[in-house]
Amino acid sequence: MASREAKGETVLVTGASGFIGSTLVRGLLDRGYTVRAGVLNPDDEAETDHLLALAAGAGGGHLSIFRCDLLDGAALTDAARGCSGVFHLASPCTVDPVKDHLNQLMVPAVEGTRNVLRAAKEAGGVRRVVVTSSISAIVPSPGWPAGEVRDERCWTDIDYCEKNGVWYPASKTLAEKAAWKFAEENGLDVVVVNPGTVLGPMIPPTINASMAMIRQPPRRLRRGVRGFLHGTSPCGRRCLGSYPCVREPISVREAHLRGVHLSLERLRGQSRGDLSQLQRNLRLSFWIHDKYMEY
Repeated sequence: MASREAKGETVLVTGASGFIGSTLVRGLLDRGYTVRAGVLNPDDEAETDHLLALAAGAGGGHLSIFRCDLLDGAALTDAARGCSGVFHLASPCTVDPVKDHLNQLMVPAVEGTRNVLRAAKEAGGVRRVVVTSSISAIVPSPGWPAGEVRDERCWTDIDYCEKNGVWYPASKTLAEKAAWKFAEENGLDVVVVNPGTVLGPMIPPTINASMAMIRQPPRRLRRGVRGFLHGTSPCGRRCLGSYPCVREPISVREAHLRGVHLSLERLRGQSRGDLSQLQRNLRLSFWIHDKYMEY
């Protein structure tokens, strides 16, 4: 793909209506790509209106919207036909406990990833797939050597997740591993992006899981942050030897766009230097709560 201009190339984006997805769609449209945007329900204006608005103001790109069912492999293959690249962002994400972790998280994440990659392979013409994983596929990893930087060799401890009922990291880890396995077995060019906590200007009308932290009651948020940073909560206990990053969505978008042009690799979104940025954003959320308690 051209480094700056798409020259009319078509790409597929799953999870296009989400926080990162919407920002990615805007970047693709601005670069002249034709975007096939996958959403859960094309009839839901909350999922589509902001995407249509992006297309109306785009600098040369075109947008079409389709119903994206991650478990419908045939429909995904049809959507991928004629595309030169695929961005797979769609995956269930929640900060709340789930009643049925298998069907609510694991199956859509893992089988959905396999289906998207299989669709890209079968469609023909797809040169690369950029998969959005998460820092949650890297931590919690309590067995990682203390003081050693977590790199692409580091994976979340699935046994730890199962023991503590931490299902979202488990789903992202197994989904990413499935992506790499499929890529190796089928000769598909795959790049994985592992963003951390993503806060920033909103395009969709609803908030994402990262932004939902700001909406928590201040006391609960402060308690949760202390447990997360100091390891006093079950999920925080020795989970993080390095800190989660806080990236504005434009930075994450650019990582995805660069991923189209990179060789096979895993792009991590974590570093120790991001802790101060995390603390600044959390202090901001506390200030928002204190000033606007009625919300």
